[in-house]
Amino acid sequence: MPIETTENDDARPLILTGGGRSSVRRQGLREAARLLRHASSGRRRMTTMMREPSMLVRESAAEQLEERQSDWAYSKPVVVLDFVWNLAFIAVAAAVLVLSSVEKPNTPLRAWTVGYGLQCVVHMVCVCVEYRRRSNRSPSKSFTKHLESANTMFSFIWWIIGFYWVSSGGQELAQGSPQLYWLCIVFLGFDVFFVVLCIALACVIGIAVCCCLPCIIAVLYAVVEQEGASKEDIDQLTKFKFRKVGEYEKHTVDEEDEQAKGDSGGVMTECGTDSPLQHTLPHEDAECCICLSAYADETELRELPCGHHFHCSCVDKWLYINATCPLCKYNILKNSNYEDGEEV
Repeated sequence: MPIETTENDDARPLILTGGGRSSVRRQGLREAARLLRHASSGRRRMTTMMREPSMLVRESAAEQLEERQSDWAYSKPVVVLDFVWNLAFIAVAAAVLVLSSVEKPNTPLRAWTVGYGLQCVVHMVCVCVEYRRRSNRSPSKSFTKHLESANTMFSFIWWIIGFYWVSSGGQELAQGSPQLYWLCIVFLGFDVFFVVLCIALACVIGIAVCCCLPCIIAVLYAVVEQEGASKEDIDQLTKFKFRKVGEYEKHTVDEEDEQAKGDSGGVMTECGTDSPLQHTLPHEDAECCICLSAYADETELRELPCGHHFHCSCVDKWLYINATCPLCKYNILKNSNYEDGEEV
């Protein structure tokens, strides 16, 4: 099931200054999620075949990371840190403007510093409004979103202008107005550092989601509060043991069943019952879509009510975080969701 971009996914440039630094940090995981969605969209246009289940799982994980990242970005400790950080920039800018009152730079660096401080103020106002909205669980206000987007775009343009003025001032600016010159250099340098850091973080997370999703799930399992299914809910799900066909104890079956079993990858046998259910898995379906590992002999599997199966160790942590199937979004706590939803 494709994941659609939500209303809050505003497109923002990556190179930002002033108040936009926090937006860049929040954009990191969002950009990684978008990369996965765009890659899968391109795959749909190139082929009419069914999308690989592993890509669906990774899109679900990217969406989950995006939601968690948005919640963390507006948590109280992060908001307080953001305020302290921006207030420090404003205080430093104000102090340097006072101390450098006798300097006469050949480019308007003083105006650029004032504009930089105003960006920080606007960003703090937007963060405060959004934090209060989330705390009160009130509907999103389009004005605040538009204001933050406009401030982000202005930050991008203002960074380019500041870089041009610092570069065009040359050696004369460094000697005649050293305090303003080095203040602008520090501000510009901090912005570049944060942009590079956030791009690198987005790349690392994107690679981890694609290649090492169990690590991401383990981290989320360790650091987030339980918002999905409880241990009792997960234990109620059917558990199976997988056995490869070559090592499976064959029973007396007709020739057609024997041929079907010979073309399969293995057999899932229900655990803990006197009359266990058995499912024959095709070779291409005998792997976990979360860790991308083929099912080994005697591996314990968990089958969800929607029919999708995974390693117990992989899916249990996922369900603890989010009580929905990673493939079809079926909610194991609300059976009615599957009847109205889409199947893979």
